[in-house]
Amino acid sequence: MSSLAERQDAFLASILDEGAPVPRGWGNSQAVGMAVYRGNYRSALMGALAETFERTAMCIGPKAFAQASINHAIAHPPSGWTIDEAGEGFDETCAEMFHDRPEVAELAWIEGAMLELATAPDTVPMTPDDFAAVSSEFGDEDWGELRLQFQPRARARLVRHDLEALWQAIGTEDQMPEICLETHATCVVSRHEERPTFTLLEAGHAPAFTAMQEGASYGELIAVLLDGNESPTQANIQSAAMRAGGMLGTWLNEGLIVAINP
Repeated sequence: MSSLAERQDAFLASILDEGAPVPRGWGNSQAVGMAVYRGNYRSALMGALAETFERTAMCIGPKAFAQASINHAIAHPPSGWTIDEAGEGFDETCAEMFHDRPEVAELAWIEGAMLELATAPDTVPMTPDDFAAVSSEFGDEDWGELRLQFQPRARARLVRHDLEALWQAIGTEDQMPEICLETHATCVVSRHEERPTFTLLEAGHAPAFTAMQEGASYGELIAVLLDGNESPTQANIQSAAMRAGGMLGTWLNEGLIVAINP
């Protein structure tokens, strides 16, 4: 006789895959019940996706979104205990299914990141005046070793579309604007007070923000901005330092920095 764990594994496999065998010892009545249970399970996942990715659904239409949702629910079932995890990787599913409309995956990424931010710990942003007061006596070594603490779960990535214009246009009767950007931009998803939001910044912010979020120092940030230049001139270093300072000011103004790490 199979163990309880084996029966549970078979039960889960049958929910996720119609072709998987039902647990040992089951008859036709249990198999019919499994079909109903499987349908309810997928409906619950699709409902969670529709609630999380509301603008993505409006962007591509209900039929296309339903197809993307069922494909994602089958291929990427949640691995944790909460249904909120149903949307994990949904932007990748959209990238595969709507490769001719890459803005869809970018939009889905924003909405997924916003869901994560909704339950992030509360923090108080560091103001430019706060930062100026703390750093007023910094020497060159202090600046070089400076490390920052950012909003929990804030995220950044490169995008190729004006997602602010797209976000505003979705759900209105206005004509869809031209959203393809001439160059990449950085999309930063963060929280303003209790409300998840996003903003578009210059492309260089994405690698810079990610590097410092992962623990890079301010001096290492300048190296990142030199973009692999192994023999930088003094002018190159000065230019990178000025860019780093400008980014630091932007992050402070956007409320992304919450503390200076010791």
